[in-house]
Amino acid sequence: MYDEELLTHVEEVRRLSLSMIEGFGDGSVVLSRPTIEAGRSPDSYAKVEAAFDRTISGPGGPLRLRIMVPAGEIAGVYLHLHGGGFTTGAPEMDDEENWSIATGAGLAVVSVDYRLAPEHPFPAGPDDAEAAAVWLLECAAAEFGTETLCIGGSSAGANLSAITLLRVRDHHDAIERFCAANLAYGGFDMSGTPSARLADPRTPLLTPLMTRTYRDYYLPDSNGEDRRRPTISPLFADLRGMPPALFTVGSADPYLDDSLFMSRRWEAAGNEARLDLYPEAPHGFTILPCAMRDIARRRMAGFLSEVLA
Repeated sequence: MYDEELLTHVEEVRRLSLSMIEGFGDGSVVLSRPTIEAGRSPDSYAKVEAAFDRTISGPGGPLRLRIMVPAGEIAGVYLHLHGGGFTTGAPEMDDEENWSIATGAGLAVVSVDYRLAPEHPFPAGPDDAEAAAVWLLECAAAEFGTETLCIGGSSAGANLSAITLLRVRDHHDAIERFCAANLAYGGFDMSGTPSARLADPRTPLLTPLMTRTYRDYYLPDSNGEDRRRPTISPLFADLRGMPPALFTVGSADPYLDDSLFMSRRWEAAGNEARLDLYPEAPHGFTILPCAMRDIARRRMAGFLSEVLA
């Protein structure tokens, strides 16, 4: 089921997960406002010097974009949406991963500083992501010298990426402009898939309590079946006409089923889907100091390069 390159690193990721579990205690720690605010600060993350900011007009006011342009010929533009449970995080949190994609696939990267809950619950985040996509549809050629677009993100960012593609298809009739989607350990069913519902309370980086808190902040006026609306949970959407997609997830991730189910529905709708499953890797492993992180980043860039070629 797993290739040999991944199996040689299982022990390393297992030790890393155990060390994080010890730090999470019994999993009952509630996300505090100071913790959420700290995770929103760009200064919380290691930054890439090549990145710069620009501002466009967004539905809620000025919308910051974090941009990286590698040297040489640009093959396309990668629209990126960061993770953080729709509540925390910033584009800078993925600077290093985005730079590896930019240089590995020859892509300009545009990462969106979308509005966050609870101050700005659904649909603020998707609205900002759509605005950034529309800006690229209109301006990518002038700004970056190419009209070829890709999209991607991890966790909440993968959810937003899928929703953005659906909006581009349904609201702007421009889905053919997006040639690839890079979707890492996304939460595609906001009502909770079996793996999310059965997750150990001490699951590292994303405990069940954290998941409930994030979702209640993002969707304060909905629960249960209402959270399965396709505009919120893209697992339940009509997925016809979507671009080729790479789904990356670890087998120890509470969102494991989200990627398993979504990749198969993506394929059943007539689209190309590739699933990369990383043995015993936890949620968020692509930003953790481990060999599987480096392998995943290399494979993401390789997938985007293959589709662009």
